[in-house]
Amino acid sequence: MNLYRLLQERTHPVRVGLIGCGKFGTMFLNQVPTTPGIEVAVIADLSPDRAIKAMRHVGWEEDHIASVRLLENGSDLAAHPDVEVVVDATGSPSAGILHARTAIRNGKHVIMVNVEADVLAGPLLAEEARKAGVVYSMAYGDQPAMTAELVDWARACGFPVIAAGKGTRFLPGFHQSTPKTVWQNIGLDPEMAERDGLNPQMFNSFVDGTKSAIEMAAIANACDLTAPDDGLSFPPCGTDHLAHVLRPRADGGMLEAKGVVEVVASDEPDGRPVTNDLRYGVYVVIEGPNEYARLCFKQYGVTTDSTGMYTALWRPFHLIGLELNISILNAALRGEATGSSRTFKADVMATAKRNLKAGESLDGEGGFCVYGKLAPARKSVAAGALPLGLAHGVRLKTDIAAGQVVCWQDVEIDAASAAVKFRRSMEQSTLSAD
Repeated sequence: MNLYRLLQERTHPVRVGLIGCGKFGTMFLNQVPTTPGIEVAVIADLSPDRAIKAMRHVGWEEDHIASVRLLENGSDLAAHPDVEVVVDATGSPSAGILHARTAIRNGKHVIMVNVEADVLAGPLLAEEARKAGVVYSMAYGDQPAMTAELVDWARACGFPVIAAGKGTRFLPGFHQSTPKTVWQNIGLDPEMAERDGLNPQMFNSFVDGTKSAIEMAAIANACDLTAPDDGLSFPPCGTDHLAHVLRPRADGGMLEAKGVVEVVASDEPDGRPVTNDLRYGVYVVIEGPNEYARLCFKQYGVTTDSTGMYTALWRPFHLIGLELNISILNAALRGEATGSSRTFKADVMATAKRNLKAGESLDGEGGFCVYGKLAPARKSVAAGALPLGLAHGVRLKTDIAAGQVVCWQDVEIDAASAAVKFRRSMEQSTLSAD
């Protein structure tokens, strides 16, 4: 609240640097002309022409486009003196870590749209930012930040958080989805998808459960919640039944414990749509801490489970980059994050979609080889699991059976890579804490 007033009172604009002009970045650019006080000073994209195309696509005037400095190198943007807030919207884990660390060293706030980078090494990046006196933040408009907001609301009001997460479309067999089958699984005409320039591997990361695992890991690490021990279950569940399904087993629900992340499916296993589904939304399930609170639930018409102990609050949609200004303004005007990694509680393990052979190269998120499986971080690290964010362009040394977790020892890894070294240092810190 009051962000717009604070922006109006500021004597100079908030100067933003955007790295990556994909869908999220383009949506953010759409909101800039109608938000006086926010200025995009620099854009970095591997194809500067794509950045110009994005600005024209959302209706920027030519003189406005000409005022933006265009770069190809994200690290150059992260160190640029005209930038106050750096937005990484690249989707590359290794590049995101490099950009964030460069920005932090140069005294810039970081808004990490790149959830893949956050899950790979977010806790360390957040710690570096705290020590440098700048903000490292999730991106408002994306589901992890929206969920973190609901969790923060609940705890600030004194309600114990039982579960938190999002909704999505998920059916049995989706873990094996590939870029060749993705349009069939989505129900989209392949010719139309190709005509519209849709990236099948990117879309497949949402279908095969990888993106859900990544986002739940980010929420767990930001909100000090727990990952289910055997990964996400994707129970089919509508909004009216969140508190019934997502409650502890001892009370008739499906949760192994209180305080976990979970994703609810918008379809029944046979494909029938769930009533009042939460496909594009986020939720938090809370507990009434005492009899008086539960009485108030009843008095004010709150939908609860059968015991009256649990209820849920949800937001039915999120607007992606159209809402990114909230993170930018919180960082620049208040010095606050809209969700940020606090601890390494959850991880995403590269898991074989099919039988893989030694000599094959993994193709990363949304590809033909692996999907991301959510796990408690200590379990992942103890098993030596290869993080999903580093499962791109690495060659297998051993055969891996379908459903088996790929481990560090199973791949030829560049130990000198900055991203690998950074991630390994976080793992070592986790093990030494034991």
